[in-house]
Amino acid sequence: PFFVNRGGLPVDEPTWERMWRHVGRIHPEGERVAQRIRGAADLPKIPIPSVPVFQPSTPIPERLEAVQRYIRELQYNHTGTQFFEIKKSRPLTGLMDLAKEMTKEALPIKCLEAVILGIYLTNNMTTLDRFPISFKSHFSGNYFRHIVLGVNFGGRYGALGISRREELMYKAPVFRTLSELIFDFEEAYRRCWHTLKKVKLGHCVSHDPHSVEQIEWKRSILDLDKLTREDFRKELERHARDMRLKIGKGTGPPSPTKDRKKDVSSPQRGQASPHRRNSRGDRRPSGEKKPADSKAMPDLNGYQIRV
Repeated sequence: PFFVNRGGLPVDEPTWERMWRHVGRIHPEGERVAQRIRGAADLPKIPIPSVPVFQPSTPIPERLEAVQRYIRELQYNHTGTQFFEIKKSRPLTGLMDLAKEMTKEALPIKCLEAVILGIYLTNNMTTLDRFPISFKSHFSGNYFRHIVLGVNFGGRYGALGISRREELMYKAPVFRTLSELIFDFEEAYRRCWHTLKKVKLGHCVSHDPHSVEQIEWKRSILDLDKLTREDFRKELERHARDMRLKIGKGTGPPSPTKDRKKDVSSPQRGQASPHRRNSRGDRRPSGEKKPADSKAMPDLNGYQIRV
C-alpha cells in the first residue's frame, strides 16, 4: 500500500523511478507489478493528511502537537526505499522546496525527512527555536542512527520527529533544560535495549525559508564513552548557552537604526572602544577553542551575507 500514490494524485516521475528500481532489484517481477498497480482503476482511495493550518491565536504547544500529528499520519517508511533524497549540504531554501514536495506527495517518511518537514511546518513560529539532535546507539553488535528536531519555546525544550519507536519521536516542550530532554531520550533508548553512544547537536535553524545558509547539523559532538555523567550534562548546558548567545546577538542583519548610531558616534574618541565592545560580545563559551588570530578579524563575526 505504500507504493500507491495517495488519493490517486500523480507523483513526480523521479520519485517513482527510484522506487521501482529498488523494487526491481528485490522482486523478479517488480516492474510488471508496478505497471499493474499504476494502471489499476479500482484501487481504494487512501486519505491524504491535511497540512495543519493555524489561527494567529493558537498557542505554540498546540501547533507543535498538530505538526507532530501530521508527521505521524504520513506514517513511517518501512519499505527500505528512501522516497526523497536529502543532502544535508543543500541550502535551507532547497530543503524547504523538498519539504513542500513531501506535503504534495504525502508518501511515508523517515526520521531525516521528518526533521526537514518539521522545520518547514514551523517556519512561521518565530518565537520557537529549532535545532537538530542526532543520536548514535548500539544494539546487538550493530550501530543505529536517528535524528529529531529539537525545539525550545519559552525556555522549555521538546522535540518533533518520527521513529519506529513511540518513545524516540515527539517530546512535548516541558523539559526545563536541554540536558533533561537528552536524558529522557537516553532513558527511552535504554528501554529499547539500546546503549546511547553519541549525541550531535546543531545550532538554531533560520526561520527564513529563502535563506541560502546551510543547516549546522553538528556544532557539538558528545561521545558518551569519553564523558562522565556530569561532564555530559555540562556540555549539554554549554551548548544550550551557546545557542542562547547566538540568538541574543541575532542571526539577521542589524537594524538600520543601530548601524546609523554606530557610524556617526564620536569619531574623535579613537578606534579602541568599538573593538572592546566586539570582543565582549563575541566572547566564546568555555570549552571552545578560539581562532588562531582573533585580533586580525575583529569585525567579521557580526556580519553575514544575506540574499
